[in-house]
Amino acid sequence: MSHFPVDVPKNKVIKTLEQLGFQLICEGNHISMIRHNPDGSNTPLTMPNHRFIKGSTLRRICTQSGISREDFLTVYNQL
Repeated sequence: MSHFPVDVPKNKVIKTLEQLGFQLICEGNHISMIRHNPDGSNTPLTMPNHRFIKGSTLRRICTQSGISREDFLTVYNQL
């Protein structure tokens, strides 16, 4: 399994999450995103609005939003 990057640029994280089906809702002190699932439910996601996102925060975001590390890293590395 590949390791998560230590400090990830915020814009690249947002683009990766958008490729994984999330839409940007609001950007203030925190960034709010949402994914509309095929079963009609929604998956909300909130992350800090910092220039760089720490690897531990990124792992927590993926866990809470149901994204596997492999899926995230595959899309992240293609950008």
